[in-house]
Amino acid sequence: MNSTPIITDTHTHLYSEEFDQDRDEMIQRAIDAGVTRFFIPGIDAAATQSMYDLEQNYPDNVFLMMGLHPTYVKENYEEELQHVETELSKRKFYAVGEIGIDLYWDKTHLKEQQIAFRRQIQLAKRYKLPIVIHCREAFDEIFEILEEEKSEDLFGIFHCFSGTLLQAQQAISYKMKLGIGGVVTFKNGKIDQFLNQIDLKHIVLETDSPYLAPIPYRGKRNESSYLVNVISKLAAIYDVSEEEIAATTTQNSKDVFGI
Repeated sequence: MNSTPIITDTHTHLYSEEFDQDRDEMIQRAIDAGVTRFFIPGIDAAATQSMYDLEQNYPDNVFLMMGLHPTYVKENYEEELQHVETELSKRKFYAVGEIGIDLYWDKTHLKEQQIAFRRQIQLAKRYKLPIVIHCREAFDEIFEILEEEKSEDLFGIFHCFSGTLLQAQQAISYKMKLGIGGVVTFKNGKIDQFLNQIDLKHIVLETDSPYLAPIPYRGKRNESSYLVNVISKLAAIYDVSEEEIAATTTQNSKDVFGI
């Protein structure tokens, strides 16, 4: 890139133990590549302290969310939801996330996942925060709850969007941006085939690092600096410059997170 527009990673697990050996170097690589804004999802109570540590070390770059991830919804989910509620009441967060429903690994706790998703949506409305949705093999279940909870003050990001054009349009109708990352570079990712039918104003960038690394790193550990590979693919899909992709998606992230 010639000029240096700000690039925003709207979803990265910087606290992941996969970065324990080289976290600062990895973050520096991202900053050197122009990725200077990192939005960090909560997953469960055990992750909270390491999120606060990151924020303390990178106060200008790291922005925290608070939430209970659907695959962490277990027997003790009431206790975990209480933790989310307590933290939200104590300090500023930029979103309630990542929350949602995941039926890929295990359907045992579907009912509890639905309760947790709904309760956290209601918390987001109370605190006037966006939600960041995790959806895996659960579009119908997610849309059902969004349909019941939709309101003027419900908005956010459909993280790691990997659905159809119809599902993309439905997500957008609930005032959700689509979080686009490494999947858009995959041969079998499919979203690259219709994405140019979705206005760029509905798109935000994310890595979901350390997961879902883009081509040519597929299968390896993902990191935020690899967003430039996603930008390059999106520039080709939308037939605009990489600068425009970076600038527009960062503006979209500001519209969602308010910063």
